[in-house]
Amino acid sequence: MSVPFEIDLQGKVAVVTGAGGVLCSSMAEALAECGAKVALLDLNEEAAKQSADRIAEAGGTAKGYQANALDKESLKAAHEKILKELGACDILINGAGGNHPLATTDKEYFSVKDFHEEIKTFFDLEQSGVEFVFNLNFIGTLLPTQEFARDMVGRQGCNILNISSMNAYAPLTKIPAYSGAKAAVSNFTQWLAVHFAKEGIRVNALAPGFFVTNQNEKLLYREDGSPTERTGKILAATPMGRFGKTEELLGSVLFLLSEEASGFITGVVLPIDGGFLAYSGV
Repeated sequence: MSVPFEIDLQGKVAVVTGAGGVLCSSMAEALAECGAKVALLDLNEEAAKQSADRIAEAGGTAKGYQANALDKESLKAAHEKILKELGACDILINGAGGNHPLATTDKEYFSVKDFHEEIKTFFDLEQSGVEFVFNLNFIGTLLPTQEFARDMVGRQGCNILNISSMNAYAPLTKIPAYSGAKAAVSNFTQWLAVHFAKEGIRVNALAPGFFVTNQNEKLLYREDGSPTERTGKILAATPMGRFGKTEELLGSVLFLLSEEASGFITGVVLPIDGGFLAYSGV
């Protein structure tokens, strides 16, 4: 891949959670291209290692690790390996996250008639599903930060980058747990930025708009490749009229991680959304 611009990350160790996915594996590749040694963490060890192998084949330094962002012992075990094989963490990207069908309603608007239909309403949302989604996004940001930010204390030029969402600004229909969890991530980003400010650790977040990933592809496109009704609504509310491209996140990632470019920026949540947030619908 080719990054939009290069920053000097030579000698830095970057840890990326959720690195088996489309967006975060791309971020990991960009960091490696700028000279960082990258640890790719994912619950799916094979996906993490495949992404790491691609980086290595391109001449970068990367290793894939199995880790559960919701399990302290799993994170600690991965951390110990990273310290031995790559070194102390300078950059943490908290990319683990996602939604779940058990926390998703079937319809956008509730009607009393829905009680008599075989559909999942707000009243049918599973507590376990809601808890899983909230934990995956919020606790899955908190626990890796607790583990890896220890390496950053007392050292200069360290960064934490969280992944929020457009949902954090205004909730999308059908997915209340995911929307609430991402709002919590944005708030937590600001809290961490203040908490770590005296140690020189900068904490920021990205708030991506709509990008096609493995998780949402089936919601956006039918099997024949035609767009779903939800895709039509998304694009109608996006002034640029299209989905984002994965590589269009990378400039923002590198900017926020660069001490030279953004050394006085901490606690921001940067929308990357094709104008979605700015559009009132009229």
